[in-house]
Amino acid sequence: MRRIAILNQKGGVGKTTTTVNLAAALARLGYRVLVLDMDPQAHATLHFGVDPTTLDHSMYELLTSGTSLREAVRHLAPNLSLVGSHIDLAAAEVELVGVVGREVILRDLLRKELSCDEQGATPAMPLRCGATAFALTLDRDRHEPPDFLLMDCPPSLGILTLNALTAANEVLIPLQPHFLALHGMSKLLETIALVHQRINRQLRVTGVVLCMVETNTKLAAEVEADLRDFLERRRDSRLPWAEAVIFDTRIRRNIRLAECPSHGKTIFEYAPTSNGARDYFDLALELVRRHEGEHDAATAPTGAGVALQESARSEDQLDGASRQPSQHDATEPAICVGETKPAEGECTQ
Repeated sequence: MRRIAILNQKGGVGKTTTTVNLAAALARLGYRVLVLDMDPQAHATLHFGVDPTTLDHSMYELLTSGTSLREAVRHLAPNLSLVGSHIDLAAAEVELVGVVGREVILRDLLRKELSCDEQGATPAMPLRCGATAFALTLDRDRHEPPDFLLMDCPPSLGILTLNALTAANEVLIPLQPHFLALHGMSKLLETIALVHQRINRQLRVTGVVLCMVETNTKLAAEVEADLRDFLERRRDSRLPWAEAVIFDTRIRRNIRLAECPSHGKTIFEYAPTSNGARDYFDLALELVRRHEGEHDAATAPTGAGVALQESARSEDQLDGASRQPSQHDATEPAICVGETKPAEGECTQ
């Protein structure tokens, strides 16, 4: 089971949008996915169309009252389930202050209820998790645990985020290609390094997903170049992000992605032909390929191998008109940065 914390302490960079739509894309590929909404704002819960006030059990009860996953999980669609959040989760930060081992509560819960075995676990071979009664709530017809556990983290580096990092074996960082978003990564990576060093030796940064990308600006390209240079200079280190990549798939700015949460739907339900749906499906494919390799597509879950093969055959057909921004994509004039003075009329001031 791949346990992925989707994290960035800066708000508004696409964490929840990425968590929800990546989960939906993976489920459509045939992978069993469980989403944990770790944010007291409950935006992932709302995005899935679930009213937090109707939850009998949420992440708050899991972390503070010993509620089991079986009681808290909610089946949303084939292969897709959710443990929702509630504003009460904000109180957990205070209530857990005096609790010994408060940063590993979620990790211990997953070990217990998913029967995870850490012996011999490595980033390339994550925890082995056996089938338990909890697995029945993911898919009533299949007695298997989830393939992916996605954790939507709050925009902070508090106890809730620490619980996600100690329970995860991978970190995915959504990043808007702007200077301020890039500037905040240093503190985030410092926190990940500390958790890796002191608590969770299996934790690693899988990569950075560029979100809300405006392909017609020079700013995005410059920020990406700076980030790529930073990562490349640490390839030979023992840091948990030494093997991190910038995903080839860019999540383009798309108004449909902004609209679908208000309808309580994923992008695949709300606008399945939009650029947003195409980008997140491509991201799911890339996430699987980078871990398993294209040669392992035949061993993927039912439907996933076919989807991977069909996608590989059709990639050349996705450029051209289908790759052009739709009428709903934001368009802005080019923005020049840096010291080089552009030709007259080339960039906006």
